[in-house]
Amino acid sequence: MPHCAVHIRGFEPSDTDAVVALWRACDLTRPWNDPHKDIARKVAAADGLFLVGTVDGEVVGGVMGGYDGHRGWINYLAVAPDRRGAGHGRALMAEVERRLLALGCPKINLQVRDTNTAVLEFYERLGYAVDAAVSMGKRLESDDA
Repeated sequence: MPHCAVHIRGFEPSDTDAVVALWRACDLTRPWNDPHKDIARKVAAADGLFLVGTVDGEVVGGVMGGYDGHRGWINYLAVAPDRRGAGHGRALMAEVERRLLALGCPKINLQVRDTNTAVLEFYERLGYAVDAAVSMGKRLESDDA
């Protein structure tokens, strides 16, 4: 695939179907997380950290960033499988990092399934490293229909 510059902009509600399809194509969705509810929750935050990347008007990537005043978070970084290798993921990460830094964010955390070695290697190339921490979670609301 020839290199095509990606245009990065804020998520718009009209992007919803394309973003959900992208997440599914990248195997980021899970039965216990309704992607439409995840999008609605993020849109409600209105923090300017939900970004999409487009090429010729087509959504080819996206990233959902967050900042709680202590740490930044990266969720749902995705690049269409047929668009990988063109620098779109790197560009999306650079932009969300720039926005987090502008908010005063001192450190970014993210989670990757430990079996996803290609993605772990991608983040390592961007300067991320494994923290000596255990990720824990507790579901407060079920996304089951």
